[in-house]
Amino acid sequence: MNLLIKNGRLVDPATGTDCAMDILIEDGKIKELASGIKDPGNIEVIDAQGLVVSPGFVDMHVHLREPGQENKETIESGAKAAVHGGFTSIACMPNTDPVNDCRSVVELIIARAKEVDLVNVFPVAAITRNLEGEHLNEMVDLVEGGAIGFSDDGKCVMKADVIRKALEYTKMLDVPIIEHPEDHSISASGQVNEGFISYEYGLRGILNASEEVIVARDIILQERIDSKLHLTHISTAGSMELIRNAKKRGVKVTTDATPHHLLLNEELISSYDPVYKVNPPLRTEADRQALIKGLQDGTVDCIASDHAPHTRDEKDSEFEFAPFGMIGMETSFSVIYDRLVRTKIIPLGKLIELFSTNPAKVLNLKTRGSVKVGNPADLTILNLEESFEITEDYFFSKANNCPFIGWTGQGVVDYTIFNGRIVYKRA
Repeated sequence: MNLLIKNGRLVDPATGTDCAMDILIEDGKIKELASGIKDPGNIEVIDAQGLVVSPGFVDMHVHLREPGQENKETIESGAKAAVHGGFTSIACMPNTDPVNDCRSVVELIIARAKEVDLVNVFPVAAITRNLEGEHLNEMVDLVEGGAIGFSDDGKCVMKADVIRKALEYTKMLDVPIIEHPEDHSISASGQVNEGFISYEYGLRGILNASEEVIVARDIILQERIDSKLHLTHISTAGSMELIRNAKKRGVKVTTDATPHHLLLNEELISSYDPVYKVNPPLRTEADRQALIKGLQDGTVDCIASDHAPHTRDEKDSEFEFAPFGMIGMETSFSVIYDRLVRTKIIPLGKLIELFSTNPAKVLNLKTRGSVKVGNPADLTILNLEESFEITEDYFFSKANNCPFIGWTGQGVVDYTIFNGRIVYKRA
């Protein structure tokens, strides 16, 4: 766990650093940051000339499927996918089988992650029992067991009084509520974004309002309670405007957007390919542009993959019967870098902030998301000049339900370093 990284360009938004810097790692922690650190001998040296070194990426929204759905993904395969994509910390959603709504499941996930020992796995526990939206779980016990936040992701907490109480409890515990904003009475059994495309292709639609109604409700409650509210995978221009206005009023609300909502739109469903079936659905081009504006002006705090693996048999069924979801950890950085940074829509430092610094803040991971002496040495080393083809055999994940297959990714992960160890090295 001793390592010297020399000649790299350190980009760390948390400290405002963007310059050439050597990094000495001892016993898994950052020992020294300086120019021209001498090789102490008997230590592995990485020559990072021409490479970018950043804080280890943090994906605050992934589905690892274990326990109960190991045919789709496991903690081990998900961890391998994470480090392949440059992530050193991931937060896993609770819609497992059994649901992560009790301390024993939280502790099982943590124990399995320690066995794998490739990446920090932070369990997000369910807000309500069995994700049914009725009764709050034992939040204190779950946090004591290792949960770092709460979500009924995949299902919105429809009862306003339940989410109000959840926000009040989590305020005391100083952990976030990660809300999936969707009014199910509006979205009902919709498949895609409601509009001209859904009518043209005969697919049941999901109105923008199904998301925006819950965004507005939760902002109103949060303005009164002042807890930690994070609205996940935002997809509409209306939601962006509600969140932007709330932030201007000083409401403590954060949000993330996914690579697929930032780069794809509803027109792709004309192929009837279930790989494009996701919840919330791909929206209009105007919605997509509104999300990008949200990146630029700080309304969007984080980029999260919403990595949702499914088996090939499940995803290759008819569009109406295929499950929602796409995988994304292994392609997130490269596709966003290629389409938004190389085109000068956002700068590199902003991208790293969205991938690392900000999600660590939202999840209250105090020693992650920054490169400081004494912090655990979680680092991502990037070669921004390299490109690669995204193919079906590219993935370490068990699944390949990825909408970016066939794309060219720009910017590759050369090394992922977790607690001072090289856990991924590009061949």
